[in-house]
This record gives sequence, C-alpha cells and structure tokens, in this order.
Amino acid sequence: PAKYGVLLHKPLLEAFRDCFPKGVINIIYGSGRVLAGEIMKTGKIDAFAFIGTSNSASDIKKMHPRPHRLKAVLGLDAKNPAIILPDADLELTVKECITGSLSFNGQRCTALKIIFVHSSIANKFLELLAKGVNELKAGMPWEKGVQLTPMPEPEKMSFLTDILQDATSKGAKIINEGGGTVSQSFFKPAVLYPVNSSMKIYEVEQFGPVVPVISFDDIKIPLQYVYESSYGQQASIFGKNPDNIAHLIDQLVNQVSRINLNTQCQRGPDSFPFNGRKDSAEGTLSIADALKTFAIRTLVAAKGTEENKSLVKDILISRKSMFLNTDYIL
Repeated sequence: PAKYGVLLHKPLLEAFRDCFPKGVINIIYGSGRVLAGEIMKTGKIDAFAFIGTSNSASDIKKMHPRPHRLKAVLGLDAKNPAIILPDADLELTVKECITGSLSFNGQRCTALKIIFVHSSIANKFLELLAKGVNELKAGMPWEKGVQLTPMPEPEKMSFLTDILQDATSKGAKIINEGGGTVSQSFFKPAVLYPVNSSMKIYEVEQFGPVVPVISFDDIKIPLQYVYESSYGQQASIFGKNPDNIAHLIDQLVNQVSRINLNTQCQRGPDSFPFNGRKDSAEGTLSIADALKTFAIRTLVAAKGTEENKSLVKDILISRKSMFLNTDYIL
C-alpha cells in the first residue's frame, strides 16, 4: 500500500477478506523501493499495475527476467494543460480551473498543471483566478467546507518553495496575496504569472498547489507546448466557437488521451477509459479494460470439413468441454 494514506486501505482489506478465499489476496507492507524490485526479480509476476513516476516504473519493469511475459497497466506523470480561448465563459472557466488545479491540493495526476490563456482576456482571468483562489477555505479535512488542507509529505514544502523561487527569479510574480506562504505543513496556493520556458515549473510536474499561467496570442504556442511535452494524459479546452474547438480537438487527439471541453481534467466515470500517451501511462483502465488486461484471447480452430463439423458438434451437444461451448451470458 501507499506510504501516505495507507489507512485508506482498511475497508478494502475487509472486503477482500469477506469476498475471496484465504490466500488469494496478499498485502505486503514495506518500502516500495525495497520490496517491488525483489518481487519483480522472481519472474513470477504476470501483471504490473502501478501509479507513480515513469522513471520508477521503468526501473521496476527492467528487473523482470522475462519482460515479454509482463503485462503493465501504469498511471504515471502528467502535466495537463488548460487552453483558454478569447470567447471562453470566464466565470465558468475560472471555477473549473480552480477546482482542476487545486482540489486535493493539486495532488492528482489528472489535475490541471499549467494554464494557457489568450492575452485578450488574460488580465481579467488572472484577477478572477487570484480572487477565487484566496477565497478557498483552509483547514483540516474533516472540517465542513474546507477545500485546502495540510500537505502529507514533509519534503513537499521545500520542493514547492524552490520552484516558486526559481520562477520569481526569472520574471514570474505571485499574483494572489499570500501565495506560497508556508505554515508548518500547510502551503498556501500560489498563482504564478507570467511563466516561461526557462522556469522549472514550465516542465516539472508540481503535484501541489502551484498554478502556473502563460498568456498567448498565437494558438501555436500552447499546441507546441503539448507537442514537445514528455507527457500526454489529458487537456482542457475552454471556448464557444465550434470551428476553433474542432481544430484544437483534431490537433490534440494524437497527443493526449482525453480532451475535456469547458471542464477540468478528471478521472472517471470508471466506464470511461483512463490512459495516456508518451510518459503518462501504459495500458488502459476502465471496468472492461481492467478485465481485458488479465485476459489473453484463445480460440479453437478447425478446417470446415464434415469430420471436423461433426467433431465440434458432438463436443457442443454433449457438453464435453467447459471452454468450447455455447453457454454464453448475454
């Protein structure tokens, strides 16, 4: 189980205990760095499901002695952009960008990690964004109406402070009052503008409450960012003109695996495929795709001779085979 939030597995443990025979589900506690590699080296692992960084996933996969036997379903890094066009509904867009970038303190792979806004509406957007961010209620998770909470990782404060200092030293400003303030394990969200390619925040996945914003005049700027990015999970487009939206969809569809129209990037519902391109994922998760991951298609084939037809018919009618039969659940 995960290092942080391990107690959230308790209800799952009870469900596994009640629903499966003893020994079918096994939970091994300890450091992933120590345990995962040793388990993989045995060669007895057929499927590898992992949520983490692409570097960690690559290192663990390399340890399998028969990698061609290994099926992998990986949810990895992401730097999901929002692209805000001149005709976007600003009230809706600001609301979605705040939720998309800061729910769970921005600690979701599906969070909006960088925002591109057209220069004609940039000032108004930033004004509303800064105001909305500063109106978010901070406190403990169990308090009513709280939207910002302390961070779970002790080292996160210094990491976020470092990328803020790097950005401000290269021309960005923290535009919301008190943004980036640290109080023990609480980090107040910071809206950064203008961000450029010389800054760490431009490429690094912050996985925390830092919201970098870039203005553009030419739509090629955000598109080029997506093309050159190592990541390809999702993108959000905000606007009303169907011609412009259609053009962006066609440009992005081979770069990311989900395009969200006038809404934040997100996971779910579970019936939707959850995957990514480039370094963002491997394999696809959904209710149906998860089952397919553990299945290898097998068939029984024969030439259409009378003898073979009779043979197959006899097996079917007499129900001699559990596999070769017509007992389908429709």
